[in-house]
Amino acid sequence: MAKLQNCLEDFQIYVGTYGKYNSGSIYGSWLKLSDYSDYDELLQAMQELHQDEEEPEFMFQDYECSEFFIKQNLICESYLSREIYEIAEQINNSDYDFEVIEAYAECMSYYHKDVDDLLDSLSNSYYGEYSSDEDFAQEILEQEGSIPENLPSYICIDWEATARHLMYDYMSSNGYYFKN
Repeated sequence: MAKLQNCLEDFQIYVGTYGKYNSGSIYGSWLKLSDYSDYDELLQAMQELHQDEEEPEFMFQDYECSEFFIKQNLICESYLSREIYEIAEQINNSDYDFEVIEAYAECMSYYHKDVDDLLDSLSNSYYGEYSSDEDFAQEILEQEGSIPENLPSYICIDWEATARHLMYDYMSSNGYYFKN
């Protein structure tokens, strides 16, 4: 089995079948998506797991994955998208860590249905990772040259208030900042 996508590294599903479930059994197994190179290889593993059924109807009785995959409607109890490996590959081939993509998707309320569109939009709005809104505001204003270099020492900037006002034009999630 080939190793794949780091964004699928923690993605695993408990695969049972509706036939077994309706017969009173929850027999199945946890399968880690990153252990399979593509959907067809995963499907083959699911079929081998439930080879005692002629045409098993797979039931994903539990799954552990990023909210990103759930909100993108790539998995639910009775469905796992065939496109999941292609989407994971697009994410892994992007210039961004998966955590940045997750944060942006969350900020956008998972608005983008197409991953290419999401990544394009992300590249136009990503500002970086900061420990607080105040740190972000100070860095942005210093980069823009909005703060005079020779500001007298008796003038203090209220970074909390400045950040609060600046954040009307930005959004953040998990320490990652983006332009609205």
